[in-house]
Amino acid sequence: MKTALIIGITGQDGAYLADLLLKKEYEVHGIKRRSSISIREG
Repeated sequence: MKTALIIGITGQDGAYLADLLLKKEYEVHGIKRRSSISIREG
């Protein structure tokens, strides 16, 4: 089985690529960036 690592898997292109590779029987792993929401303490 082939393996793929997708950087940005939750984005539009990453999600499409993951779906395509899964249909081709790849083992798919992905990395997403952390949330851009900042928490402020006051």
